[in-house]
Amino acid sequence: MSERNSDLTAAVFSGFIDLASEKLGGKVLLANDEFFAEKENLIKPGRGVWIADKYTERGKWMDGWETRRKRVPGYDWCILKLGTSGVIEGVDIDTNNFLGNHPPYASIDALSLDKDLSNDKLQEANWTEILPKSPLKQGSQNIFGIPNTNRWTHIRLNIYPDGGVARLKVYGTVQKDWQAYPRDEQVDLAAVENGGSVVACNDMFFGNINNMIMPGSGVNMGDGWETRRRRDPGHDWSIVRLAHAGFLKKLEVDTKHYKGNFPDSCWVDACYAPSAEMNKLNADSFEWTKIVAQTKLQADHRHFYEKEIMAEGPWTHLRLNIVPDGGISRFRAWCTVAPTAAKERKQEKSDGLKEYQRT
Repeated sequence: MSERNSDLTAAVFSGFIDLASEKLGGKVLLANDEFFAEKENLIKPGRGVWIADKYTERGKWMDGWETRRKRVPGYDWCILKLGTSGVIEGVDIDTNNFLGNHPPYASIDALSLDKDLSNDKLQEANWTEILPKSPLKQGSQNIFGIPNTNRWTHIRLNIYPDGGVARLKVYGTVQKDWQAYPRDEQVDLAAVENGGSVVACNDMFFGNINNMIMPGSGVNMGDGWETRRRRDPGHDWSIVRLAHAGFLKKLEVDTKHYKGNFPDSCWVDACYAPSAEMNKLNADSFEWTKIVAQTKLQADHRHFYEKEIMAEGPWTHLRLNIVPDGGISRFRAWCTVAPTAAKERKQEKSDGLKEYQRT
C-alpha cells in the first residue's frame, strides 16, 4: 500500500473510535461554502479516492469537502454533529489528494448540547476552541491530540482561508450518564454507540474486531470480525468490555453474510473486572465464568440466547469464543445497568499518540 493511502490513525488512535463516523450516525449539518465538493464527504469511510479524469460542471471532482477560492477576508467552516456524545482524544484532518488546493491552517471548536438547535442558533452558540489554529500539510493525515476532557456533541472545523479537506476523523470515547438510565430497561452494553469496545482478540486477519459491535446490520462479508483459517488446534476469541457493568439478559451472535466461513460453534465467558489490566484479561489464569455453553452455529443466521444464559452477573467483560475460526457479523449483549457503577475507567491516550506528539 502506498504511503499516500496508508492510514496512520489505525496505530496512533488504537483503542478509540471515530465519534464523527457516518457509520456511527455522525452528520455534517452546515457549511458556509461547498462549491467544489460536498461537505458530507468529510465523514465517509476511508481516506478519499482520486479519479484523474472526473469533472463536474463546477470543476474537478474531488472526494472531500472543498470550498471556492476566497476573494474576501475571512475563513470557511463546517459544522458536524457527532454520532454519539463523547470525550475527544484526537483528530485527523486528512488532506489526502488535495495538492495545491489544501488549507494552510485549520482549527476546531466544540459544543455540548442536550437538544438540537436550529441552524441559525447553532452558528451563534457558545463554542469552545479545542484545537487552536494549526498548520496543515498537503496530501497528508494531519494528526493532533486534544487535551480538553469535556463531553462534546458537535464540532466546527474552520479552514484558513479556504481549500479542501478529504476526511475529518474525531477519535475519542463515548460518554453517557448511566446514573440516570432506568434500571429495568435493557440496553446493548456491547454496542460501540453506548461505549462498548472490543479490547482484545487473538486474530482479525480478514475483518476488524470493532465491526461486530457497530450499529445496524452488517452490509457485506467485509463488515464483520473474521479470522484466518486455523491450521492448528485451538479456537479464536475476542473480549468485549461493556459500556457499564450490567446484568446480562440476552445475547445475539450474528453470522450474516458468512456462508462458507462461519464458525462451527461458539460459547461465551464473562467476568467482573472494572479495573482489570489487559495483560490480566489475556492470561489463561484469569477467572472467567462460562455463561453460554458451546452451541452449534448456522450460516448467515442471527442466533439469540436468553434461557441459555447460565449467570446474569453483573459483568463488565464478555469473551466470545468461536470454534475453530471464521466470521461474526455482529455481537450484541442486552443488559440492565447495574445499580452501582463500575469503577470509573481512566482513559489514557495511546502510546502511539504520545510517541507521535514527541516526534
